[in-house]
Amino acid sequence: MKNTNTILFCLIVFGVSVTAQKKINPVVKTVPKEVIPIMDTATVAFDSISFSKSSEMLDEEQYWNLIESSLKENTDQEDQELFLVSELEKLSPKEIIGFRLRTDQLLFDSYNPELWCAAYIMNGGVSDGDFEYFRCWLISRGKDVFYKAKANPDYLVDQVIPDRKSYQFEGFWFVAVSAFKNKTNQELYPYIDYEQFTTTDENYPLLNFTWDAEDPKSMESICPLLFTKLWK
Repeated sequence: MKNTNTILFCLIVFGVSVTAQKKINPVVKTVPKEVIPIMDTATVAFDSISFSKSSEMLDEEQYWNLIESSLKENTDQEDQELFLVSELEKLSPKEIIGFRLRTDQLLFDSYNPELWCAAYIMNGGVSDGDFEYFRCWLISRGKDVFYKAKANPDYLVDQVIPDRKSYQFEGFWFVAVSAFKNKTNQELYPYIDYEQFTTTDENYPLLNFTWDAEDPKSMESICPLLFTKLWK
């Protein structure tokens, strides 16, 4: 009997001990952590469906700062073009569009017969497309050169380089297009709101020319310094 009681007592003590241990050391369920994929920092998530078209130009000061930086870092057009594409890729898709729109606005603002006369003298003749690329070159020279030449095209005599035959920069017109494609894998043009942004080449004003290439004296009257230096 005593043995039975002893066994019973031992079983009770063992049960209490196990129960107490469970309370002290409860079983903790392990919740798996959420796995966050590592994004490729060279690309950007771009929702082409919900992205709204933009008509907002890049801030003009920011725009010219980019141009000035490209001039400080590079000595030729090819390197300047690559530099600008690289810098634009650091901006948001909307800002890249804004750079293109600011460029289009400046091209629109500089579409006048006096600058066309300067372009004709400096390049030995220019077509419509050449005049566009001449103004791209003009913008690529920076804010100071652009606005001084716009006010007085003859100012560009200071930009003349000996033995240089062409003053155009076709690639400048496409730096934003390239940067946008590299960043989003999308074409830029479909994301421009052309209903709101109308200062494009399709809306250039009709020009009233006061000079004629067949009358050199008429060109000299507009750009006397350039004419004297370059016209043969």
